Amino acid sequence: MPTRAVLDSSALVSAFITPRGPAGQLIRAAHRGAFQLCLSAEIIEETAGVLVRPKITDRYRRKPHAAQEFCSGLAAAALLVRDLPCLEAVPLDPKGDMIIATAVAARADHLVTGDRRHLLALGHYEGIRILRPRAFLEELGEAA
Repeated sequence: MPTRAVLDSSALVSAFITPRGPAGQLIRAAHRGAFQLCLSAEIIEETAGVLVRPKITDRYRRKPHAAQEFCSGLAAAALLVRDLPCLEAVPLDPKGDMIIATAVAARADHLVTGDRRHLLALGHYEGIRILRPRAFLEELGEAA
């Protein structure tokens, strides 16, 4: 069984904005089967909400339909988990609890994030390693 990984909305937004960057490389690696991308509807909805903000669409010259296509592609490519457990794992960031809950429900090996303050600071949760996109790429042997 391939390694299972959850990419949080910060990593997914990064993949959308900078497709050639580490997070974008991870999306391509998932499509090639290098690992099983696991997401929840909640992560996809949060990502979609960020991608259509004027701050993103104006700054990066992206159209809202591009964000919809990106999120639809994520939903099609990922193992979507449901019935997220109710937990309090991320002090001071209740939104982070949903990300951790997705990783727990997916029985993920890794949680990939750019959130240094809350998620990366944890390091791990119930055997799930929490790391940055570049570190996960290196672990997969996909780093350029």
